[in-house]
Amino acid sequence: MNKPIRRVSVAVIVMILALLANATYVQVFKADALRTDSRNDRILIDEFSRQRGLITAGGTVIARSVPTTGRLKFQREYPRETALAFAPITGYFSFIYGNSQIEDAENGILNGSDDRLFGQRFMDMLSGRDPRGGNVVTTIDPRIQQLAYNALRNGPCDGPCRGSLVALQPNTGKILAMVSTPSYDPNLLASHDSDAQIQSWNRLTGDPRQPTLNHAINQLYPPGSTFKVITSASALRDDVTTDVRLTAAPSIVLPGTSQTLENYDGETCPGSSGGTVTLETAFKFSCNTAFADLVTTKMKDATTVFTDTARQFGIDQPGPDIPMSVTESTVGSIRSADVLAQSAIGQRDVRLTPLQNAVIAATVANGGVRMRPYLVDKLQAADLRTLNTTQPTTVNQPISADQASTLTRMMVLSEQETRGSGGAVTVASKTGTAELDDPNATPVTWYIAFGPSTNAQVALAVVVENGRNGVKSVGADLAPIGREVINAVVGGGGR
Repeated sequence: MNKPIRRVSVAVIVMILALLANATYVQVFKADALRTDSRNDRILIDEFSRQRGLITAGGTVIARSVPTTGRLKFQREYPRETALAFAPITGYFSFIYGNSQIEDAENGILNGSDDRLFGQRFMDMLSGRDPRGGNVVTTIDPRIQQLAYNALRNGPCDGPCRGSLVALQPNTGKILAMVSTPSYDPNLLASHDSDAQIQSWNRLTGDPRQPTLNHAINQLYPPGSTFKVITSASALRDDVTTDVRLTAAPSIVLPGTSQTLENYDGETCPGSSGGTVTLETAFKFSCNTAFADLVTTKMKDATTVFTDTARQFGIDQPGPDIPMSVTESTVGSIRSADVLAQSAIGQRDVRLTPLQNAVIAATVANGGVRMRPYLVDKLQAADLRTLNTTQPTTVNQPISADQASTLTRMMVLSEQETRGSGGAVTVASKTGTAELDDPNATPVTWYIAFGPSTNAQVALAVVVENGRNGVKSVGADLAPIGREVINAVVGGGGR
């Protein structure tokens, strides 16, 4: 063989080997990525040719697939009577825009591709039956979810409320309700009319109120005075007693600065004696200056204990997989004593999701034991055979049972100072009013609570961005919403 032929032969062999290597790479290593690529229309059409599984809540179907006569054989449907209330949970299933929330997090079960459904796929193939997806059973109580949605949507706001409500079962972490307002109709994005779908998407994503965002798990808010639960827990862990004497002054100068920190409306803390109040009294009346005094002068290693306590409660830790992704809450960087003082009252850089604040309340309610929150109760095959049941999981115990009991007593006293009452149910609560950088802006208002105060059945967090009273909006405005939900869970009542 002469030299030119040999060179050509080598080149051909190299190209063949390169082709085989590329084919192997594509088929073995890239197959899954290509199969799931949102631009792969063939895969999408195939997915819409299968009957997607149900999403249910307490026996109520909140998402299902119905047959069509078009190119896409099935269309996702969200029952009109529950669609708005459940949209933050179900999310949407769209040919153009993909999936969100449960539709995304449990896509493998719902579309039937999960390995746990292999037996079902095999039997469907043998029997000639059309392939079907499995079902997702959520932890949501549909009665409580709808009641909470109605209460928040019609709450004390300037126009429709922008906010969220999360209710948990303290001893399990089971999410009983997860509301986000304003909401949207996911049927708009499930439409097989491309033009209508695009128009709806542009309208929804262009809305500054962010209706498609799940504010319960993906929106961070300054917690205001609700964070005094964490600050008080820090003090108790640092061996500070509730009868420690703290300043009752209407305002103080923050350490190392000329900046002042004031109590609400610039008032002297009620119940003061000799210019001081106890921690219990300061908590009861939510006195900012007292809490600044607490962390800057009364705790031995305030910054370390404060930040560690926050972490123990789940803050500055990766958000839990519920199974949707939860944005991480944070206390921010505590660089100096003045920052610590502001952080102790839930201001400065402290930011929490409503779910995280509900977990804080639930942990106190559960004797100091923090449970992992979860939204999916069980996964089923199409024949209702159970594939997996979620078991309650203990994460840790940030505070002792005695410390939790002390915090509960303080929260009961706080509730008594919040206008109105929980009726027959003894409620433990803390309100919060988080001021923003703009002094003319409506503050973020909070109400976290649990009830009954002993053997609690439910813990919750309510947050609103646009209170009806503008700059005068306070967390107490939301108490009726929280109490209504608590009473509905405990007594089976409600609207």
